[in-house]
Amino acid sequence: MSFSELLKQCRKKQGVSQAELASRLGVTQQAVGKWESGKSSPDPSTVARPEERFFGSYTESLIPVIGTVKAGYGALAFEEDYGQEYARVKDPSNYFYLVVRGDSMEPRIQDGDLALVHKQDTLENGDLGVLIYGDEGEGTLKRYIQRGNCVVLQPFNPAYHEMVIRGEDLNHLHIAGRVVETKAKW
Repeated sequence: MSFSELLKQCRKKQGVSQAELASRLGVTQQAVGKWESGKSSPDPSTVARPEERFFGSYTESLIPVIGTVKAGYGALAFEEDYGQEYARVKDPSNYFYLVVRGDSMEPRIQDGDLALVHKQDTLENGDLGVLIYGDEGEGTLKRYIQRGNCVVLQPFNPAYHEMVIRGEDLNHLHIAGRVVETKAKW
């Protein structure tokens, strides 16, 4: 991806106008327009200024996009390789993107959206996680809720029922990770 495309993409993602970016950098809006159209490039010291404030200090890393997470033999298996997608994260090897399937998380998350997931085996109450239930189960995106001595997997879509897991069954619940952000269909 060229600098001009990256700049435009990041600016839009942050919801910042060209004029706003220009004033943050102390340049004209025309200058920002030229950078985004690829007609000119800013000098490195100008780029370094927004890099810190605007994008945080993490650089764009390529994160693998996978179709399914499954549990089997006590380990998690990641299947269906869909290539890679960029994300700004501190530690890229601990993340993966999951292609969301089905409509149980609508209206917030649609079928085909990408969920950026941090690999971890614990979740806080209320976290949105990728959870696998059953030894041959497939990963599902649900809100994780602890109620007393049971765990509730809650969909956003009211047409779906929440799943309550208690007792022995909790041994068959695997946490694959926590959803950090989601992106619309790509």
